[in-house]
Amino acid sequence: MILEPGHINVTEKDIADVLRDCKTVAPILSQVGDKWTVLVIVTLNHGPKRFNEIKRKITGISQQMLTRTLKALERDGMVIRTTFPTNPPQVQYELSDLGRSLSKPVLALGTWVRNNLVEIEAARERYQQKNGG
Repeated sequence: MILEPGHINVTEKDIADVLRDCKTVAPILSQVGDKWTVLVIVTLNHGPKRFNEIKRKITGISQQMLTRTLKALERDGMVIRTTFPTNPPQVQYELSDLGRSLSKPVLALGTWVRNNLVEIEAARERYQQKNGG
């Protein structure tokens, strides 16, 4: 058994299973590992939000990209979209149970990035100096 940071137990079998099923796992990892998906999950972790609330909280995301991201998350069962019968109709997005379970590793990843940002930036600087960039 391998003990990973954050106390997630990962066995050799877990690793072998992920690699064996990589055709199935890869597209989902691509979606959940996307920066916009991560930021939407983090934003919705604090409770239901309307589209424009989400857009305001995520700096740099276009309306089109947010729409695509929310649709993909809804398709994969991570986000619940609720339409309220008002005039005009109001739409709210919230994490499903599956999405909330994803929010834990996503938040851990975000925390890891913040905790290691100085070291990562220093490594990037060294790399650019070494490679003439």
